[in-house]
Amino acid sequence: MRQQVARIRRRDAAGRVEVLWGFGPPKTKAGRRSIALDKGTVDALRDRRGAWAAEKVKAGEVYEDHDLVFCRADGSRLDPDVVSLAFERLVRKSRLPRIRFHDLRHTHATLGLAAHVHPKVMSERLGHSSITITLDLYSHAIPALGADAADRIAAVVDGF
Repeated sequence: MRQQVARIRRRDAAGRVEVLWGFGPPKTKAGRRSIALDKGTVDALRDRRGAWAAEKVKAGEVYEDHDLVFCRADGSRLDPDVVSLAFERLVRKSRLPRIRFHDLRHTHATLGLAAHVHPKVMSERLGHSSITITLDLYSHAIPALGADAADRIAAVVDGF
């Protein structure tokens, strides 16, 4: 990730809270990373790039080029709250269990660990500054890890 949309709250001269939007670098060094993507995701992003290029041509001079993957037709940033609401509507429509947009990150972590992806790899994918953070946050969410560990250790012991 090279940039993120940031919401900045500040008080104006009259003491009213203003909400400003801007672009900035990720909060931490670990947040500035590249992660491997599966073929299906890469294909979907390539398709999106084609749609993005068409939108850019159609918008012409009014296009705001912020190098965003997902944006409005004129290139301007999407409001994160609007994205979250749209996601909630899609979840409701799909009749899947309720999940917030941000929960996708936690789901990714939990599924990765459940699939026996090494915790260090998951830590790097999540942008955690250390593997300890990942293990503290997610290992308890997968009770089967304990049973799996017992089975694996027993298999080694049985091999002696």
